[in-house]
Amino acid sequence: MDSLVIHKLVVCGLCFLGTAASGWALEPTEQWGHWRGPTGNGSSATAQPPVKFGEEENLKWKVAIPGRGSGSPVVWGDKVFVVTAVPQGAGNIPKHKFNLLCLSRSTGEILWQQTAAEATPGEVTHKTNSYASASPCTDGQHVYASFCSQGVYCYTLDGELVWKRNDFGQMTMRSGFGEGSSPTLVDDMLILPWDHEGPSFLYALNKLTGETLWKTPRDEPSCWATPLIVSSGGSQQIVMNGQNSARGYDLKSGKELWRCAGQTDRPAASAVAADGLVFVGSGYRGSFLGAFRVDGRGDLAKTKNVVWSQDHDTPDIASPLLSQGRLYFHKGKSGALSCVDAKTGKPLFPAQRIPELGDIYASPLAAGGHVYLFDRDGTVVVIKDAGTLEIVATNSLGETIDATPAAVGNELIVRGEKHLFCFAK
Repeated sequence: MDSLVIHKLVVCGLCFLGTAASGWALEPTEQWGHWRGPTGNGSSATAQPPVKFGEEENLKWKVAIPGRGSGSPVVWGDKVFVVTAVPQGAGNIPKHKFNLLCLSRSTGEILWQQTAAEATPGEVTHKTNSYASASPCTDGQHVYASFCSQGVYCYTLDGELVWKRNDFGQMTMRSGFGEGSSPTLVDDMLILPWDHEGPSFLYALNKLTGETLWKTPRDEPSCWATPLIVSSGGSQQIVMNGQNSARGYDLKSGKELWRCAGQTDRPAASAVAADGLVFVGSGYRGSFLGAFRVDGRGDLAKTKNVVWSQDHDTPDIASPLLSQGRLYFHKGKSGALSCVDAKTGKPLFPAQRIPELGDIYASPLAAGGHVYLFDRDGTVVVIKDAGTLEIVATNSLGETIDATPAAVGNELIVRGEKHLFCFAK
């Protein structure tokens, strides 16, 4: 088969942002314009963030962010973008301001803040979730923020509104868990997932105008995964998790190309891919993790296109990490970590409990030869990016971490419950 290559989720070519004095002229593949980074796998090939950090060590800046938001920070040049929902009163479901913030990567100064919408959410969200849990994304020309039921908004990097779409309706999520799937950029499209307890769809929007290019129905209930773009055989497709099936869609038309059942209830983990395979898993009320070839068509179950699968210790909320041919993932939401050979599924080390880690929402991140693991209590354990488990450092931020951090240059940018942190060597 043709080798499958991950689409870089960024616009091709060089993009020089910031002044020469700031030193922010980076290749697009060195930016962090998407919640899982330049490859969509949760890794950076160039970043060298510190392994030891905290309030007293390697802290470049720390800035309070009003309201609540579990969407991950994204970075382009000297700009860092985060979303938040700020309550405007008391009560079970108060009115909120849905804000997009742009901060200076150099200093942490808030450069601009835009209120995309001010509205009362249509339903309650889970106590561990927020009303701003979808991560923004950027291609270095515009930044896109999805507040799900409150709409999708496109701004210039200077904060000028380009377009908005708030006509998708109200999502109804399973058991009041709240919303959270993030959009994905590819070529001239913004791919928007819309899985809930009502009619579910996958949208492709023109990224410059917001116009709907295609809209594909999905026979799926609530899902919190983010689309991944892969290339195979000269064409591109979108890979999405789902409770009924993992699926691939043609990028140009939205047509379903393949599916494979086996996922578990209310999937949240997003797919990763490399070296001819895409990996999709879930771990709530069951366990499934599969490695699929995506040149197949139709139902892939019990075909050669399912290269390997696993029915134990699979990830729930945190997505798997793919780095250097190794697939890392937590067992459910726990601190038990597995590492397998991505091509074969052979365990490099089985699920091992890391004592400092317990409740996991943020996805693992790889950079500089290390893997960063994040507990909800603010503990960050750093291990070697290797086939054996070796703890390098244990750090504490002192507040909840639900969002997956970003690694750019020599910095690690972490969204805590109350603050945005930048740690640098």
